[in-house]
Amino acid sequence: MSMILFACVVRVRDGLPLSASTDFHLNQDFLECRKRLKALSLILAQYPDRGTATGRGFSIHFHSSGDIACMGICTNNCPTVMAFCFLEELQWKFSASYDFTSISLATRPYAFLEFDNIIQKVKYHFNYTSCSQMKNSLEKIQEELKFHPPVLLKLEDIEVMNGMINGYTEVHIGSAPIYRMQPVTPLGILSLVLNIMCGALNLIRGVHLAEYSFQEDHEGIGNVIAFLLSFLACIFQCYLYLFHGSSRKMKAFVLFFSICLCNIYLYGLRNIWQILFHIGVASLSSYQILTRQLMERQPDFGV
Repeated sequence: MSMILFACVVRVRDGLPLSASTDFHLNQDFLECRKRLKALSLILAQYPDRGTATGRGFSIHFHSSGDIACMGICTNNCPTVMAFCFLEELQWKFSASYDFTSISLATRPYAFLEFDNIIQKVKYHFNYTSCSQMKNSLEKIQEELKFHPPVLLKLEDIEVMNGMINGYTEVHIGSAPIYRMQPVTPLGILSLVLNIMCGALNLIRGVHLAEYSFQEDHEGIGNVIAFLLSFLACIFQCYLYLFHGSSRKMKAFVLFFSICLCNIYLYGLRNIWQILFHIGVASLSSYQILTRQLMERQPDFGV
């Protein structure tokens, strides 16, 4: 009977699954254990490089090195030293197959799903090879575990730490969750370029006018403020387009009306065509902000 049932490779900093074995076990306790593994993968950065969580007849073992971690689910009768020997072998093969850059740039789950073939081969080797044939490897890991024992967890503790309710995990690490926006469109890039250009024009005019106003015409301070407010509004429009935030719609309208009011106030220093150009760019940017949505959640294939 197999003692190593499931294995996966995840990115440590955010828990993104990079590859996993395609195993099908219908045991309810095993399925529950996989949920706990997923929850644990999101907080691996909080733990040392080796750890074990036990409960429900199964054990979760993890071994992290650099930005990747190998995790596995084993039966409770699987020797700990054998589990960590398996994970170290897996980690070595994954590191030899993919470089740091490709791992860091991965954005979608299971970007290296083809590594499943290697996981299956290594898993089969450890499940069906006698311990005597792996004596040297096991002795090496045994010595390492003696001096650096793995941190011990309970599966129930993982549930509490991650706020898991009915199989859903909500994890708070440091601050707000990270949202992924839809890809930037060509029209969005155009709006960014025009917005940056308008912001630069506002800043240049504002700085030059400020030098003159502070020296000779103190009544022009209002125009300086209008130019600088327009500059800030353009920069914040770029930020709103690129990054997700709360109350995006309200902020987009506030910024748009601010730019409109500032340009209307500057009538005389700008002609009607210049004002219409700035308002048009602000309108395009606002439209891009309102139409760029969050990406739909990626399927996790049960891991």
